[in-house]
Amino acid sequence: MGKSTVNFVGREDELTLIHQQLQTEQGVIVCAVEGLGGIGKTALALEYAKRYQQEYAAQYWLSLRLSGLAEEIVKLAGPYLSLPEILKKESLEKQVNWYWQNWLPQQGKLLLILDDVPNIDRIPNRMLPKDSRIKILVTTRERCLSTEFESIALDVLSLDKCVELLTKIVGTAKVEQEKALVEQICHEILGRLTLAVELVGEYLAKNRHLKFSHLRDKLNLAHTALTKERNHRDYGHLGVAAAIKISWDDLSSAVQKVAMLLSLFAPVAIAWTLLEDTAKSTEITESELEEARGQLDNSHLMQPVDEDYSFYRIHPLLREFFQRQLQAIPQINSLYRCAFVETLLTIAKTIPQTPTREIIAAVTPAIPHLQLVSQTMLDDISNPEDNLILVFLGVALFYKGQGEYNLAAVTLTKCCEEIQSRLGENHPHFADSLNNLAGLYRSQGRYTEAEPLYKHSLSLIKQRLGENHPIVATSLNNLAELYRCQGRYIEAEPLYKLSLSLREQLLGENHLDVAQSLNNLAVLYEYQGRYAEAEPLSKRCLSLIEQLLGENHPHFATILNNLAELYRLQGRYAEAEPLSKRCLSLKEQLLGENHPDVAQSLNNLAFLYQCQGRYAEAELLYKRSLSLKEQRLGENHPSVAKSLHNLAVLYESQGRYAEAEPLCVRAIAICQERLGENHPDTQTVRQTCMILLSRLPNKEL
Repeated sequence: MGKSTVNFVGREDELTLIHQQLQTEQGVIVCAVEGLGGIGKTALALEYAKRYQQEYAAQYWLSLRLSGLAEEIVKLAGPYLSLPEILKKESLEKQVNWYWQNWLPQQGKLLLILDDVPNIDRIPNRMLPKDSRIKILVTTRERCLSTEFESIALDVLSLDKCVELLTKIVGTAKVEQEKALVEQICHEILGRLTLAVELVGEYLAKNRHLKFSHLRDKLNLAHTALTKERNHRDYGHLGVAAAIKISWDDLSSAVQKVAMLLSLFAPVAIAWTLLEDTAKSTEITESELEEARGQLDNSHLMQPVDEDYSFYRIHPLLREFFQRQLQAIPQINSLYRCAFVETLLTIAKTIPQTPTREIIAAVTPAIPHLQLVSQTMLDDISNPEDNLILVFLGVALFYKGQGEYNLAAVTLTKCCEEIQSRLGENHPHFADSLNNLAGLYRSQGRYTEAEPLYKHSLSLIKQRLGENHPIVATSLNNLAELYRCQGRYIEAEPLYKLSLSLREQLLGENHLDVAQSLNNLAVLYEYQGRYAEAEPLSKRCLSLIEQLLGENHPHFATILNNLAELYRLQGRYAEAEPLSKRCLSLKEQLLGENHPDVAQSLNNLAFLYQCQGRYAEAELLYKRSLSLKEQRLGENHPSVAKSLHNLAVLYESQGRYAEAEPLCVRAIAICQERLGENHPDTQTVRQTCMILLSRLPNKEL
């Protein structure tokens, strides 16, 4: 919830009416008479939230200027409420209904402000909550936004409240000296619109030497200029446009450039550090940025969102005005748009396949702006042949890393469509985008949907590059991985072998891709219990990684772990333990003690100890692994479920059923919600849980 304005005046009757109607109705729409902008709708909604904060268990604010209610609800609630897998294949409507049902606090009401709704399509009735404890306050410029909610038509401020607002900003003495003129300006020129009155008040506060008579002359000049330009029509009243213009004209050229750059950002809270990063690719200097920060804030042309002044918000009408100024200077417009897109592409490139919580937190402020690029600025991407896919991939990895597979799938699906449309099916990135979507489906256990995408990708690559190409080998490897996950080992083996053969032939025997194929084929044999065939492949892989990357590399540590696992499966514990310990030590050294991969190595060493009956040592490692995964990946991550399951099995093997039960129940809940009922991991955990719970009387799963 954003901060309410310190200059709020009047509207007491409207505040009371909103509260009264929300006691008997589920929602209220605050609209403007005659579609006026700048009348104070958002300020009224935020003031209501502030005044009645104690009435609600929680309050949320969503802007619907660029996206619909359903998408925003999924983004807001998704990180906290795990959508059941069965619903991930259902319509967005059913998913949103589930979120509404499970979002409610145990007691009390919830307030949701839906700000700046442009049309009814953004809030269709079927997407609205059914429970009357969720109270909805809508703001819109549309007078007749037809929903089931009651509407309150917000009129302009009364003349005495306009004078009160100006007095609050510039002081009583200045207003009283020219009160009649003040009233004339507020009524005849500014149209008694809140934003217009606030802007001229801040303008006068900054230019304390000016009298209201001088202000009137400036506003009249602005009126004349805007009328000629016909740039005021979207503001609903010439007074708002004139108030913005005189504030704009009072800015230095450097500050105007910063304002124009700000207009490119999405209409959400803007991180100042993100603006600073973008400005580095323009002619704007650090000193100009600081100058702009003070001037724009003091002029009320942007408002801080937080107490630390790290985030700022711009009124939609101001954003539109700044954008028009930018569009009027084609050279700067092109430069700034390119800088904006490049900054966000740079951030997108930093998002790894498995982002930690720290990475998620670091990139979160950029995601709405990256999504804006994917929606409206794809034409501004330089070198789309290479960079178009990155816009979508960054957003998808952001959501996938949090287990929000549905939002990731929407983004990757859109990626496939845009690349197909803009670059064509024969472009390499179209096959890549199909492969990425297939990989997401594979991680969800949606194997039947993944298979045709993998096959289509493989077919396109073969058509473009022929049968003998390294990329074909990679595609074969991916399809084989899918078959292995399904337990279709007979189909996977020839694909793995063909991929290995192609890589050896095309890349030479001493290549990292060859090492990957050796490892994957060894793992397949391990799954089949073909240990004698797996071991030489694993050892050859380890030797190759050591030769190419050296012993101090995460890949080397990973293969050490795999070889240790192979020995463990054969009961060769004495050979497995030093490898597993060395793997753990390397990962701690190379990645840091708090890296998720370290958590996995801890888990593997714990399992080795468990197999040897060294339960006390195993328990300590399992607990450390679980704690680390919860801390770095989130408490509802599928990898956390695996650790919970393993610790539960350890307790079960010691007869500690009461301690095992809650871990097991939690693990199955995570698997069902994140991976789905039919995922192999879910089935494994469920089988363990059933065995455990069968030993506990009067317990059902």
